Amino acid sequence: MNTKEAIINRRAIKEFDARYEMPKDDENELLSLAMLSPTAFNIQNWRFVVVKNQELRLQIKEAAWGQAQVTDSSLLIIICADLKAWEKKPIRYWANAGTEVQDFMLPAIDGYYRGREDVQRDEAFRSCGIAAQTLMLAAKEMGYDSCPMDGFDFDKVAQLIQLPDDHVISMFVAIGKKIKNARPRGGQLDISEVVIQDKFC
Repeated sequence: MNTKEAIINRRAIKEFDARYEMPKDDENELLSLAMLSPTAFNIQNWRFVVVKNQELRLQIKEAAWGQAQVTDSSLLIIICADLKAWEKKPIRYWANAGTEVQDFMLPAIDGYYRGREDVQRDEAFRSCGIAAQTLMLAAKEMGYDSCPMDGFDFDKVAQLIQLPDDHVISMFVAIGKKIKNARPRGGQLDISEVVIQDKFC
């Protein structure tokens, strides 16, 4: 399946085969592909909490108001972001670049994020959204289906996974083998309503 087909065929699947175990190689490939997602200044601020413990999954399911995909998917990934990734040894993000690039990028990172908590948070959610879409399209290409989720008690889940104070949860992505197709698309807006040329009227 090519990228275009994956985009067309990707749907939010609610019912997964709970008996299917994803091979570890597939899991590693999915996460490795997600880690190729772009981030501003290459700060790689996403963090992927892969929930394996079944008791924890049941607790998360309760915090997600009983949604079955939390426990029935082969892979449950809580996509989080480190809000302070920008100041945690930022030389790591440019370790393979020349000194000239490092001398420009490191002060630029500091200048862009320091004291700008709203920018740090906005950037975190942008990065996580891109990573989530990368995961879902890669999953579709590999023969899996997925479900992006934000229908859960964020504070409760944060407690359950012991989320650090300088991190935020963006969403879940559940991945596995579907046992039921998604409903037909509810309705797509016309491109003329969505695409604006130059300026809003």
